[in-house]
Amino acid sequence: MGVRVRRVYEPPEPDDGVRVLVDRLWPRGLAKDAARVDEWPKGLTPSTELRRWYHADEGSFEEFRERYEAELAAPEAAEPLERVRELAGKGPVTLLTASRQPDRSHAEVLARLLSE
Repeated sequence: MGVRVRRVYEPPEPDDGVRVLVDRLWPRGLAKDAARVDEWPKGLTPSTELRRWYHADEGSFEEFRERYEAELAAPEAAEPLERVRELAGKGPVTLLTASRQPDRSHAEVLARLLSE
């Protein structure tokens, strides 16, 4: 499976494959047609509480990862997670996030989970 993470603000590339926005909120200042998002499964995004906790610098990335993985193990996440797994099984998938540090974001946790 080819799953990678990119910032949604970067221009689309031909090898992106299916572009999946994994943020709960639409990125500020970005026109929908410019983003070229194919899927937006809000059920895969961290809960508002977890997102606020992490962005308030109340815990480590490792603790955030553990909490987010627990959310992804919940029944509500099963269907959207399986959908993205199926897409990744057919070709490249690019997980898009507005995070300034994609390598320390929920998108990276999700990419690792999908690559297992």
